[in-house]
Amino acid sequence: MLPPSPLLIAQITDTHLFAGKSQELLGLPTAKSLNAVLSCLQKLQPQPDLLLLTGDLSQDETVESYYCLYQFLLPLKIPVYWLPGNHDVPSVMEQVLNTAPISAEKTFQRGGWNFVLLNSAVSGRVDGKLSSQSLNWLEQQLQANPHPTLLALHHPPFPIGSNWIDEINLQNSADLFAVLDRYSQVKLVLFGHIHQEFDHWRHSVRYLGTPSTCVQFKPNSANFALDQLKPGFRLLYLDPDGNYSTRVERIDCVNQLDFAATGY
Repeated sequence: MLPPSPLLIAQITDTHLFAGKSQELLGLPTAKSLNAVLSCLQKLQPQPDLLLLTGDLSQDETVESYYCLYQFLLPLKIPVYWLPGNHDVPSVMEQVLNTAPISAEKTFQRGGWNFVLLNSAVSGRVDGKLSSQSLNWLEQQLQANPHPTLLALHHPPFPIGSNWIDEINLQNSADLFAVLDRYSQVKLVLFGHIHQEFDHWRHSVRYLGTPSTCVQFKPNSANFALDQLKPGFRLLYLDPDGNYSTRVERIDCVNQLDFAATGY
């Protein structure tokens, strides 16, 4: 008997969409770059079993920006799950991004794996924090499900070596680690926010940051700076026994970025 095929997950993050599809972030039309990412996904064989969207899906926090995202995702006919970032409005997301195949559920099981999506965004702040309610809920989910687990949130729980980003990462990482250290089934933690690739092990858990579908931030930079790397996304192949493999894919997207920008 052939072994079961691994579950194929695509992580898309930091789309920063606007109400208008032609609007640009630092010289890059974010709708155009997202469309290029999704076109790349559509060419994959086999197709992803599901998409994970890990926050900062909107840039202007408008209802229209989420409808734009909805219109992009619907033709894929792939289950989509999402969580908010610091640029998002969760209440509006719940209204727009809650029709099949897009789900507002924050825990689910597929392919022998358990998925838990956390909200690390704090209203009115750029940095992140997990509430005591979120941490208690996470513990309940891990107690109830011993299967291999993938956790996702928006803010990185580690310094990444860029001073300006490290000031706005997850502010209570120790509280998260205190929960995760009690549950050996946690294999992977995914996040966005940093607009670059990141790979770090802590104990037996692998923490992965993923490039944005739009502009990229220059690694190891004391101050805000753009990178010349192309937009991208992450693919993960999850085996039912808890083994996995992962890689980042980049797309070909040509635009005149504003490399002199000091923020956005």
